[in-house]
Amino acid sequence: MKAIMVMFDSLNRHFLEPYRTQTGTLTPNFTRLSQKSIQFDRCFVGSLPCMPARRELHTGRYNFLHAPWGYLEPFDVSVPQLLYQHGIHTHLVSDHYHYWENSGGNYHCHYKTWDAVRGQEGDPWIAKLAGSEVEHRNDRVLNAYTDLSGQDMVNRELWVENEELRPMNQTFNKGLEFLEANKGADNWFLTIETFDPHEPFDAPQRLKDLYSDDYDGPLFDWDPYRPVQETPQEIAHLRACYQALVTYCDEQLGRVLDFMDINDMWQDTLLIVCTDHGHFLSERGFWAKNYMPVYNELANTPLFVWDPRVKAQGVCRQSLVQTIDIPATILAYFNLDKPASMQGRSFLPVMMDDTAVRESGLFGYFGQMVCMIEGDYIFMRAPKTPDNSPLYKYTWMLHDAHGVDIEGDFDFSQLPWAPGLPVPKIPLLAKALNEFQQHDLLFNLKDDPAQEHPIDDAALHSVMCRKMAVLMRESGAPEEQFVRLGLEDLR
Repeated sequence: MKAIMVMFDSLNRHFLEPYRTQTGTLTPNFTRLSQKSIQFDRCFVGSLPCMPARRELHTGRYNFLHAPWGYLEPFDVSVPQLLYQHGIHTHLVSDHYHYWENSGGNYHCHYKTWDAVRGQEGDPWIAKLAGSEVEHRNDRVLNAYTDLSGQDMVNRELWVENEELRPMNQTFNKGLEFLEANKGADNWFLTIETFDPHEPFDAPQRLKDLYSDDYDGPLFDWDPYRPVQETPQEIAHLRACYQALVTYCDEQLGRVLDFMDINDMWQDTLLIVCTDHGHFLSERGFWAKNYMPVYNELANTPLFVWDPRVKAQGVCRQSLVQTIDIPATILAYFNLDKPASMQGRSFLPVMMDDTAVRESGLFGYFGQMVCMIEGDYIFMRAPKTPDNSPLYKYTWMLHDAHGVDIEGDFDFSQLPWAPGLPVPKIPLLAKALNEFQQHDLLFNLKDDPAQEHPIDDAALHSVMCRKMAVLMRESGAPEEQFVRLGLEDLR
């Protein structure tokens, strides 16, 4: 049996033609895929952003109730590793440079083989101390020694005259090389994972020319992590840059579809096309992610699946699925039982005839609002303690992305899915969340799909709190999560 997962980063489904985009973005290969496969209309994230989502794709468990950005833990069961332990060759090709950092540097090691492509975002790659001479307005300085936008401009010089050298293009090249070399073999799982269309929105000029705008200034294709302050011309320009990059993603996807057509791989190969989360492109007055409520621009993600056992084509499924269900589905495809620690559920019944495998699910960022989809409702629970305390992370990763050791004392705790291995329980500095996350939000997606009219109904809020508490208990949420959310009486 064979399987391919093509994963994009920060792909907003409202820019895809199969999801009825109003943006005018050209995505003919996503349309082609939707006509060939099953399209999921109610796929929701679990944990955000990048690495928490990837931990879920390995473990099939929610990450955000126990840890922020970090490693696979010693007690985690990794699906790629589980597959190759059962004779299925797993291979990763990726330009997602967070894999090679301190705080993400072990996910790729759980594949049998892997290949890395350098150069995305501010990847600390090309050493040019003088910097780039290109005038630009991109600004992504994290601290005194991490200027992502400055490094990015240096990296870009490599491919400015040669599109073939762009990281995403190279990533798909390497994925297609694997397919060409192994198309006649059996029992393999390939992940082609690109950082695009994550910011910066660096697309070939030929594609930018498809989306004209009135901006006339220095290079500017990197949206900030804050509310919108830009002029209408600047907003339109950033959105046009994103559109161009989404169309470039579409072209790369088309190369995989072409290969499957030419080599008749639809008969015996599972294909999953997904993303980790969405991205704000000025909707609701926001750019990017991480600081606003997890509205559907972030939470409701595109998902397409071709399963040769089902053979359904050109259909949309309405039943709820989540990121944590993807690894369970992959295991089931290869006829392997899922581990006891896995929360996710195979969505084969959804693919077959839209039979639901879940009615509800949690999602969110560590230490922020906890969100829930329950039937037609989305409920976002804001912290109720003034400083968002208490808050602990449970991890054996005792350093951050820059290798700085955790300072101070910490305790140990026993997690239900890590028997026999006490886990460091590390206290985090308490601080109140920003103005956007201080009040509960409740929406009925059937009546209000755009989430424009929050429901003010105390009795219904109370019902949602009880349902959320049940899901949190089932997920092994630690006691302090109930306390900071004001749900301690329901734990």
